[in-house]
Amino acid sequence: MLGILSIFLFAVILIVCIFYQVSIIYALVLGSLIFLAYGIIEGYSFSELWKMILSGVLTVKNILIVFLLIGMITATWRASGTIAMIIFLGSKLITPSIFILLSFLLCALLSVLIGTALGTSATMGVICISIARAMGIDELFVAGAVLSGIYFGDRCSPMSTSALLISEITETNLFENIKAMIKTSIIPLLITCALYFILGMKSEGSADVSVISSLFQENYRLHWIVLLPAIFMILLSFFKVNVRITMSISIFLSFGIAYFVQGEEIENLFQYLIYGYRHSNVALNKMMHGGGILSMWKVSLIVGISSSYSGIFAKTNILTKLKEYIKILSKKITDFGAVLVTSVITCMIACNQSLAVIMTQQLCKDIMKKEKLAITLENTVITVAALVPWSVAMAVPFQALEVDNIAAIYGFYVYLIPLWNLGMAIKKEKAEVN
Repeated sequence: MLGILSIFLFAVILIVCIFYQVSIIYALVLGSLIFLAYGIIEGYSFSELWKMILSGVLTVKNILIVFLLIGMITATWRASGTIAMIIFLGSKLITPSIFILLSFLLCALLSVLIGTALGTSATMGVICISIARAMGIDELFVAGAVLSGIYFGDRCSPMSTSALLISEITETNLFENIKAMIKTSIIPLLITCALYFILGMKSEGSADVSVISSLFQENYRLHWIVLLPAIFMILLSFFKVNVRITMSISIFLSFGIAYFVQGEEIENLFQYLIYGYRHSNVALNKMMHGGGILSMWKVSLIVGISSSYSGIFAKTNILTKLKEYIKILSKKITDFGAVLVTSVITCMIACNQSLAVIMTQQLCKDIMKKEKLAITLENTVITVAALVPWSVAMAVPFQALEVDNIAAIYGFYVYLIPLWNLGMAIKKEKAEVN
């Protein structure tokens, strides 16, 4: 009971911080103190608890490295002219009225190809939001479309690490899972496309495209070679090269292009890597500034603190009592509903998608068969994670896009998936009863 009380207290603190718009870092620090106090009351020494915390942080060391790479790639793609070239080409082909829908479809396509939501948000996502700003399209609408698109592929790409993780821990076939994912996402996908089309029709861009094109032509050398960082990013991902290696190669290429093609000074380029890209032209800087390692400090701190909880949870069995309540809940709101509620809790606690998946699977594995659990995890925890402001799944993409979390309201796909499938589960249960 003490464990559940600790989790409840932590949840209350999080909600209060969100309601009063206080940084969730304070809530996470208080959460650490709450769970430390729980461990001490349960009889663990401070040194044992410190080892638990350290083991939890070490589980996300690779994610923290990816954060650094995201900060660098979003800066160097700006400096090299890669983003400018894509915007220049896109502005000649794209109609503002369909751009929101197109942003969703482009991010969905790339995320299927490369299998990573974070990589897609740092590349195609940044390109889409830059085009939106250049064309005077509401950036919150586009950010929501990007969020939807990146999790379309993150959920059902054969190269997705989250899809692979779920198939591994549930001991199911990846491609059978993907078939089921496609089947359960058709209606949410169609509704999402329709909603973005309607938003686009109601939000015409206000900027003069010819002025934007001229601005880029005057300040960048728009040669095909500046597209190489993006081309290599897609090709290497397609051949399943490790995402950290892929991003590092793309950064190296864009760094070289910025120096040799755009004529940037080496000193400036290293400053961009750390502090983000800036341009002396005020109008251009308004559209293109951003990126850099320091742009990722806040989300790195959030992940570092929240991941420390996982070690405490694993060693102290704080979540064990919850299994009993989940079984009771499954009889009242369907098995799917129980997994959905559990995933909301684990995503709020874990703050990173992988840990939330593992926790949800451990808590719910006794209420349904493994094949059903696999697709249920895909339809709950994978997308729910993208709706938690302090989760990596939302914080990192929105940090890369430099938009407010309120943009998640327009991430239709990520909440239509669980809501639609919950509705289908309730309908099926009622039909079986009758």
